[in-house]
Amino acid sequence: MDRQLLEAATSGDTVSMRHIALHDPGVLLGETPQGNTCLHVSSISGHERFCRDVLALNPSLLSAVNAGGETPLITAVTSGHVSLASVFLRCCRERRLDEAIVRQDSNGFNVLHHAIRSGHKELVLELIAADPALSKAVNKYGESPMFIAVMRDFTDVFEALLQIPDSAHSGISGFNALHAAVRNGNSDIAKRIMETRPELAREEDVNKNTPMHLAVLWHKIDVLRVLLEHDQSLGYVVSTDGISLLSYTAKRGHISIARALLNHCPDAPYCDASGWTCLHAAVWCGHTEFVKFVLGSQQLRKVINMRDEYGRTALYLAVQRCNPKMIAALLLHPDIDVTVLNNRGAPPTWTLPDALNSAKSLKWNEVSMLMLKADPKRAISIYNLHKEIKDKITDASRKDVRSLTQTYTSNTSLVAILIATITFAAAFTLPGGYSSDAESQGLPIMSRKFAFQAFLISDTLAMCSSLATAFICVIARWEDLEFLIYYRSFTKKLMWFAYMATTTAFATGLYTVLAPRLLWLAIAICVLSVLLPILTKLLGAWPVLKLRFRLGQTFKSELLDMV
Repeated sequence: MDRQLLEAATSGDTVSMRHIALHDPGVLLGETPQGNTCLHVSSISGHERFCRDVLALNPSLLSAVNAGGETPLITAVTSGHVSLASVFLRCCRERRLDEAIVRQDSNGFNVLHHAIRSGHKELVLELIAADPALSKAVNKYGESPMFIAVMRDFTDVFEALLQIPDSAHSGISGFNALHAAVRNGNSDIAKRIMETRPELAREEDVNKNTPMHLAVLWHKIDVLRVLLEHDQSLGYVVSTDGISLLSYTAKRGHISIARALLNHCPDAPYCDASGWTCLHAAVWCGHTEFVKFVLGSQQLRKVINMRDEYGRTALYLAVQRCNPKMIAALLLHPDIDVTVLNNRGAPPTWTLPDALNSAKSLKWNEVSMLMLKADPKRAISIYNLHKEIKDKITDASRKDVRSLTQTYTSNTSLVAILIATITFAAAFTLPGGYSSDAESQGLPIMSRKFAFQAFLISDTLAMCSSLATAFICVIARWEDLEFLIYYRSFTKKLMWFAYMATTTAFATGLYTVLAPRLLWLAIAICVLSVLLPILTKLLGAWPVLKLRFRLGQTFKSELLDMV
């Protein structure tokens, strides 16, 4: 393209363009390296007057395409110049350049695709009226103008496209316009599609999902009701993978969706080809409320003891997932059968090894107690299983004992040495100081007071116990396995004793110096030193106490030694 013409097109200089074209009319056909003519360049900047004057000199430029396959009409739309696009559209119609109107760029987009995606509704309606054939084009992503319009919730545009009998309705990844309506929860558009193109309700996307499946997965209950009211048989749709709608909704835990399905289709499919029911799916995904819904549903009562291809009932999966609330809900149902064996002849309790990672939790032990109550005849098996799991955990703990002990000894020894240092210094810096009298020179002034004697005793005990703890932490480096496993409980008790003795020494020392002015403070410190460990112990034991209260007579303390 001539450089002066390019500058004139960029700035919209009509006078310069006319002057250049007067000497050489063919200069208007020049192109940039991107294949853009002066009409393309001027369209990008939105110079409407310049474009009109160029078209007056050479109307054929309307059909010119650049390297991206764009006509000036498409360029005007993608650049956001709606009024200029309308001018180009009228010029194309006047000169019967239908090919320029329906032209698709290198990505398969025509001007209607771009106008809808950019949200130019008035231009869209004008384009549809000008050339309905635009509605039939599908870009390289499989998107039709109708699909894009529904995705953007443009109801008026959708209605205009729907009036064209053979307008395209496909979308990306196998979606269609009804999939898009479900995605947006637009029940009005869904109703119109069901009235005019009901076959779309049974089309699957690349993930084997029909619009019904997506309505279930995305919890679009209004759209679901519209689909079922128009075609009740849609509630019986099973995907090509053999998964039923109830199984889909069980995975997400949408109770309202399941209730709507059963209201329209009381005998809707509830399991797939492998025997995996909606109850299996709800238990596996941890949707306790959905499980309770299934247990309370008369239509789904038959699934309580149904087995999958491995012979597992929902109770097996609840035990495997180590979910006490789920198990308790299942065991409360009158139809539950805890004696059902899987294909290997194993009862539900023998799925507990699959939950080995949870074995040191209260949930695992609560599950054991619940299953023991439900099937007392398998008590020996449960206790044997408990011992087996305990041995596995002990072996696993032995592998990490060195690193765990190193961390524990580092922290414990630091606290023990700190207490020993404080109590050792306190033994020489006695409350009240030393006597300077000739008869008792060098002796503590308050040596005859009971509180002072209590201070010395407690301070000595604190120093000795803390030094003993520090010494044990040192010899822990011997790495004797049995010692490393069992020494920690002894050091915990010894550190607790050192804490009590240190607190008592502080309180009695304070009383010795300040009595009787701050007697209440010394008493308060002594009381707190006793109550604080007790409160700490209660807080630590609270989860077990709560479990004991919840289970009542079912509680078995011997099953808690792994926690």
